[in-house]
Amino acid sequence: MADVEHTIGLLLGTEDDWPRAYEALLRRVGTITDGSGRTHRIDSVRVTIEPFNLRDKPRHDLVIDRLAYWYYHPREWLKKAALMDDVYLLNSPFTFQSMEKHAAYCAMMRLGLKVPETVLVPFKNPLDNSRWAYTSGRYNQQFDLEALAESVGYPMFMKPYDGGAWVGVSKIRNVDELHAAYDASGERLMHLQAAVEDYDVFARSLTIGPETMVMKFRPELPMYDRYAVEHDFLSPSTGDEVVTISRLVNAFFRWEFNSCESLVKGDEVHPIDYANACPDVAVTSLHYYFPWAMAALLRWTVYCVVTGRRPRLDMDTTPYFAIADDRSLSYAQKLAGYRRLADDYFEVDRYEEFCEKHLSHVDEMVHDWVSSPEFTTLLDQTVRATYPPDEHERFLAHFRGLIDAWLRDQA
Repeated sequence: MADVEHTIGLLLGTEDDWPRAYEALLRRVGTITDGSGRTHRIDSVRVTIEPFNLRDKPRHDLVIDRLAYWYYHPREWLKKAALMDDVYLLNSPFTFQSMEKHAAYCAMMRLGLKVPETVLVPFKNPLDNSRWAYTSGRYNQQFDLEALAESVGYPMFMKPYDGGAWVGVSKIRNVDELHAAYDASGERLMHLQAAVEDYDVFARSLTIGPETMVMKFRPELPMYDRYAVEHDFLSPSTGDEVVTISRLVNAFFRWEFNSCESLVKGDEVHPIDYANACPDVAVTSLHYYFPWAMAALLRWTVYCVVTGRRPRLDMDTTPYFAIADDRSLSYAQKLAGYRRLADDYFEVDRYEEFCEKHLSHVDEMVHDWVSSPEFTTLLDQTVRATYPPDEHERFLAHFRGLIDAWLRDQA
């Protein structure tokens, strides 16, 4: 049997830490021989941005996209590559268009998840469009912003319907803050969303393919300290619900590299943000969890290209809505049904069997690499590129300590 060569493309913005880590680990995977005796070799390239003929054949089997949610030229290249060439994408540019949160809220409300009360309000300022005045004058309904806010309930958050990185998010405690935030929103389309007060845990879960890591998140702290290294901070049943919600969102929208934020209050899980086209995987924020993220990304991408997993561009919502609309099912039964659909989409059983047979060495390989001078150099260079010179030693000690803790825990 002839060797099969696979190329994984990295479509990147400003980040360089995790791409270097991923590239280094992929080089160490080696060849994989499948059940038919074919040998698979996998390499990676960084995708460049240039004119393209729509009939050009890309060299890539799979592309990890970290750029097209805001840069339109590569977004259109990804759409062409998916539609014409069956290139596998993490994530789908069709459902992640502009990193829009609104549809995600709607879909998960339909499925019965405990999304806080949410209202979409019109633009505060006129749009830069010659037709706006006529259309607005004829069809825009007057509304009472204060009454609308009362229907949602204070405190609440005003946040962009398509935003990311907490940009434009305001906590609203009273009428004065409501008007100030709305006046500042300008031409941004905003949601009003009820706050979940006095929650017990803010959980952020990172899902890559069929693997999920649920982390305790502290949004009030600086980014380098937001992920707490704390295990068993959720009960087993609540932790499983957070994992199920995370994978459900991804399977529903055909996203495979995404983070989900949930507020846990008592035994209830309230998902508040789960459409992140470029989830955080920086070593300077994930730190302790960074090696897991790299191992999971490596396993899933290798699995996809070696097994010839086909991209799914369609959203088959019918089986999800069939569960959602079945009034005989309890919330727990619906979650179990969604989990089965998500596990089926991600081929969990086949994936685990493949990893056990072909990638069982990955965890040890990642541990050895994180222990190596190459990783030390990467961490050192990333810290020096990220923080002011007078803080280099402080942050090097901080992150080395967290990485050393991971190494000890995995030994």
